[in-house]
Amino acid sequence: MLVLLTVFSLGATLLPALARRFGTRVFYFAAPIPLAAFIYTVAMAPRVLSGETVTEFVRWIPQLGLALSFRLDTLAWAMSLVVTGVGVLVLLYCVRYFDDDEDGLGRFAGVFLAFAGAMYGLVVADDVYLLFVFWEATTVFSYLLIGHYTRRTASRGAALKALLVTTFGGLTMLVGLVLLSVEVGSAQLSVIIAAAPEGALTTTAVMLILVGALSKSAIVPFHFWLPSAMAAPTPVSAYLHAAAMVKAGIYLVARLAPGFADTPGWQEVIIAAGVVTMLVGGYRALRQFDLKLLLAYGTVSQLGFLLVVVGYGTRDSALAGLTLLLAHALYKATLFLVVGIIDHHAGTRDLRKLSGLGARAPALVGIAALALASMVGLPPFLGFVAKEAVFTSFISDASAGSALGWAALIGTAVGSVLTVAYSLRFFWGAFSRKPDVDDVRAARQSTEFLASPALLAVAGLALGLMPALVDGWLSGYSSQFEAAGDPYHLALWHGLEPALAISAVTLLLGALLFVGRDRVQRAQASMPDMLSASEGYWLMLRAIDRAAARITSLTQRGSLPFYLSVILLVFVVAVGTALVRNNSWPENWLLFDHPVQLAVAVIAAIAAIAATRAQKRFQAVVLVGVTGYGMAALFALQGAPDLALTQILVETITLIAFVLVLRRLPARLGERHASVRRGLRAALGIAVGLVMGAVALVSLGARTATPISADMPRMAYEGGHGVNTVNVMLVDLRGWDTMGELSVIIVAATGVASLIFIASRTDNLPRVSRRDARLQVRERLRRVADPADTAHDRAPWLLAGRRLAPRNRSILLEVVVRLLFHPIMIVSLYLLFAGHNAVGGGFAGGLVAGIALVARYLAGGRYELGAAAPLDAGKLLGAGLSLAVGTALVPLFFGADALTSTWFEWDLGVVGQIEFVTSTIFDVGVYLVVIGLILDVLRSLGAEIDRQEEELQGATT
Repeated sequence: MLVLLTVFSLGATLLPALARRFGTRVFYFAAPIPLAAFIYTVAMAPRVLSGETVTEFVRWIPQLGLALSFRLDTLAWAMSLVVTGVGVLVLLYCVRYFDDDEDGLGRFAGVFLAFAGAMYGLVVADDVYLLFVFWEATTVFSYLLIGHYTRRTASRGAALKALLVTTFGGLTMLVGLVLLSVEVGSAQLSVIIAAAPEGALTTTAVMLILVGALSKSAIVPFHFWLPSAMAAPTPVSAYLHAAAMVKAGIYLVARLAPGFADTPGWQEVIIAAGVVTMLVGGYRALRQFDLKLLLAYGTVSQLGFLLVVVGYGTRDSALAGLTLLLAHALYKATLFLVVGIIDHHAGTRDLRKLSGLGARAPALVGIAALALASMVGLPPFLGFVAKEAVFTSFISDASAGSALGWAALIGTAVGSVLTVAYSLRFFWGAFSRKPDVDDVRAARQSTEFLASPALLAVAGLALGLMPALVDGWLSGYSSQFEAAGDPYHLALWHGLEPALAISAVTLLLGALLFVGRDRVQRAQASMPDMLSASEGYWLMLRAIDRAAARITSLTQRGSLPFYLSVILLVFVVAVGTALVRNNSWPENWLLFDHPVQLAVAVIAAIAAIAATRAQKRFQAVVLVGVTGYGMAALFALQGAPDLALTQILVETITLIAFVLVLRRLPARLGERHASVRRGLRAALGIAVGLVMGAVALVSLGARTATPISADMPRMAYEGGHGVNTVNVMLVDLRGWDTMGELSVIIVAATGVASLIFIASRTDNLPRVSRRDARLQVRERLRRVADPADTAHDRAPWLLAGRRLAPRNRSILLEVVVRLLFHPIMIVSLYLLFAGHNAVGGGFAGGLVAGIALVARYLAGGRYELGAAAPLDAGKLLGAGLSLAVGTALVPLFFGADALTSTWFEWDLGVVGQIEFVTSTIFDVGVYLVVIGLILDVLRSLGAEIDRQEEELQGATT
């Protein structure tokens, strides 16, 4: 079964490409796949019909107890025959239905085959989560098939309606399946049904599952999506809405009935929903003039009939229900295919415009007559056999005093009268000669076009003539129910019995209803229009749209302060409420370990308050920086030099980035957008600070067990062979987190660059050529050798110094940067390689190298930055991430887990012992990413803004 599903998937992927070459003949390539599944199912018949259950089990996610579990018992076997057999015939029908120039033909073929595979997977799945996956797959594929005519508004609207309704039901069903699997302790559907738990939780779960089943099978109040889905091509209607998709809900009810039919509320919901659906569908079918819509409402009616029977919960009704399900798939698929042929050759489906077609298409008349005879329940068709079984099962239960049995019997009998009436209306409307209507000029139908509906119609007759054989096929399912008395068996003749009399009465009353069709139509026209389910659906959607628009206009104002206020207010309310209810406040309070900590905290607090009162942006940025440096001081005082160093470096880089951005902003705060409601903002800020402080106190004071951090130094040394616990954690113990953070850094750098470099992402920094650089170095050396030489201008200390305007040059800054740049780079490399056992690491080293680049840029501008870093920032970022990822992947080739590190030791005698840990290579990747990020910030917020300002000044002058 898993192999067949794989073939379905591969075939669906290849069909669109084949369609471009073969046109409608692509369906000849699609049909063999469901045919293979059909043959496999037939081949399994001896095992299944002997009582054996064919299973396949492949572990999917063992940690969660999930598996690719498949099960082929009698019910799944019968449904598989329907899904695959009808699927083959409909695909062959498509060869003549479509033209080679059909828009989206390849897409249609691929999606149709994918749907057939998903439906096959649904009926054989034995894991509830796997069943849900296939369930939702059929929903998505049906959406694509119903909306095949993408340019038609009606087609798109119908597809969306089906998607929303069935997805809602599917998600509701998922909740019920989860509850049942948790209750039983297994995700296997067969185990859950065998356990059949009881109780309020089980009842709730079963009702939720029924919502999904009813919505999928278009049962009232979810029935309105099915008639709208007739906007789809006729092959879709014949397969999805007669034999496959709408049967999914019926199948699920039949699957659960052996275990949960006695659940409180089950029979009441099933009978009430089914009878109402049967009556509503039959009543509305009598009002339709479009043959396809007539069949659609007839399908709704028949689905209600099926629901009552398969969900009733007795042995006889189970046998009758499965027989009726098989008969319905055969005759209803036939009738939809007949409508497609009528529409294809007559050019209309309006029964008011069809006249004389019966005389011009006798073969089509015969096929339709066979299908309709089975649908109304005429002997010797399979529909008659099923109908007799249905009435007998209800009569048996009703005669035993069951009120629900009487309700089911009366409801289905009245619904059968309507079935006979709209069936005769269909036959008369499609094929009779009508006065005052010109005969249609129908083209001659090809034998190949008629083959599929003919085979389905004949199958309904052939199986009706072999009721004992069908009984032997299907009794394996009904044997799961307890039999009250002698079990019922399918037969064409049971003698003169009440069921036969009820069938005869329904035929007679249905015929009379058709004969008086004009009066019926006038009576229906005189009925007041009531709110239909479809109108209710559109009213609900409009209400949702209006509510969404109002909520969006209220909350999505485009105001960053408003968004932050909402987030912070929710934080204060939610976390504050938890703190108020908290009973684990610390008993002992320690304000500080050293008086210097208190002084630093006071300074940082004063700076933070002053930042809120600052009138100029630069002043505010500097004050915010003071709070950051204060945090670094607190880290240092607490014995965390790594954190302190990193905080200082980050704060410095951030401060410089802020200053670069400030060049394009007004100098004074509030110059364009003044702050409003300052009091409320201050109150909210104070509340957030107090709540966050309380959270820190409670979280630290509530700890009772020894924290894992106490064991980190040992783990860092034994697992990562490093003494610097912080660095080992970053590159080894939690290397996956660091890799994710590197990805975020690259995304952030790309985002910043994309905002500045509108035309291109390519690094276009001006470069200083190697020749110019050598000449400048030689000139400087010559001046050192001969200080008395004044024939030339002063040589610049920086390579790009001469490109700066004299008013922007600072010889002192140039000298300092020239002297310190290389030592700073050496320090950065030291921090990189020493970080595993001492203060430092790739992140700190990269920040130090970045500060060196910042100094070159500040001293010499964008030309000097290009000379100092003749590498593309994007390539540095990519190289760093590639190096980190490569370090993670290499251990896999040696049979170890990703990011597993090792180390090497060399004794070099006089030099001493040298150790090298492979995680250092990962740290080199971090180093390159950090340098690339800083370079990207400098070239975008610095160099590019410089260039834009130069162009602006040139344009103004």
